[in-house]
Amino acid sequence: MISLIIFIAAITIFIGLFSQSMQTGVTYERHKVLSTKTSDLLDNILLNPGIPSTWGKSDGAIVGFGLQNPDYSQYKLSSFSLMRLVSTQLPVYYPRTGTYYSNDSVGLGSYLLVPSTESVNYSTVSKILGINGTYGFQLALSPTLTFDFQKISNYSPLTMQVSIYGTGYPLANAPIVYSLIVVNPGAGNYPSYTVVNNVSITDGAGLAQLVFPQITSGSQSYALIIYSDLNGLKGTGYYVNNSPSFSKTVIPLTDSFQNRTILLTHGDSVGQPPQPPVYSKLGYNASFVILTEDYTLRQVQLDQQSAVGNLSYASGSEPDHVSITVPDNDGILIVTYKNTSGQCGVVLMPWGLGSLAFPLKFGGNPAGQEWVTTDIRQVTVGGIAYQAQLSLWNLQGYSGTG
Repeated sequence: MISLIIFIAAITIFIGLFSQSMQTGVTYERHKVLSTKTSDLLDNILLNPGIPSTWGKSDGAIVGFGLQNPDYSQYKLSSFSLMRLVSTQLPVYYPRTGTYYSNDSVGLGSYLLVPSTESVNYSTVSKILGINGTYGFQLALSPTLTFDFQKISNYSPLTMQVSIYGTGYPLANAPIVYSLIVVNPGAGNYPSYTVVNNVSITDGAGLAQLVFPQITSGSQSYALIIYSDLNGLKGTGYYVNNSPSFSKTVIPLTDSFQNRTILLTHGDSVGQPPQPPVYSKLGYNASFVILTEDYTLRQVQLDQQSAVGNLSYASGSEPDHVSITVPDNDGILIVTYKNTSGQCGVVLMPWGLGSLAFPLKFGGNPAGQEWVTTDIRQVTVGGIAYQAQLSLWNLQGYSGTG
């Protein structure tokens, strides 16, 4: 009897150990399959332009999903296809059009807002990729080079320390080209700007100090755009300075990719308006610049009838928005503006995600998932180096640890 009990106990322990080993093996295989699926799916997204191939520059629906620039091969992505992806940030509402806008804006002074009616959402892409209900994913694109700005002195002269980093290391001894955009209030209603171009180089710690005697006041409005290129690794960073006492702004909203139109709106009219509405008038001056081969900014002429004008809020009769048309290439929309008291500001908007190296997150939320696999590719967006990371998880659920 004792021997029988010992034999049954040994069998039970053996079965338990065997079942645990089998479960571990099955879980490992599932994770391996998920990892392979992640790699295949990421290449499928990055190495085909989608259907139609020019969907990034249209307002219509898509049949096949892909982010490759149709004019190039390999891991070169379309700046405009990326702009049409719905951001994971909270959307922005514009009452005038009754539309929510996907929000890829980085902060005050730089905006990228795309109407939801022309955006491609997560569920649509999941269905096109054939993973709806099976897998969840998030695609994140981050510039390979990061730029940090620190003021050493505010004005007379402005001294700016710029730090440039790669993936975990400083970009040492790297040449940089920079453009300072200085807002000029002028005597009329519409402010202008001047551009100061210069070159420098980072030290062994990836630092460079830039001096600008043109900035003579801490409340002066300006924008600084920097480009760096070392051994084929190209990046860009920017800094916008507006007076903290001037809360009014102009906000550009993408209107149509196909028609290349952008709505310039009075900032008070976007989102939740002030209560009660307070009258405000801004004179604006819009221009478009593209990057030349020597990394300087070249201005492209816009329609003069809409390039300058006034935007009013709570006037009852004066317009709070205007439509402008931009060229059919990557560039930066620069809008300077001022109120009736002479206070000025400047905002930047990339036309093409890579023009200002905006980051992007698209898809679901991997937080709290039982097992998430990731894969990374080095890509370029409008010539700017990015890292594309795909996170993938199983929606059907299974047990496992890792």
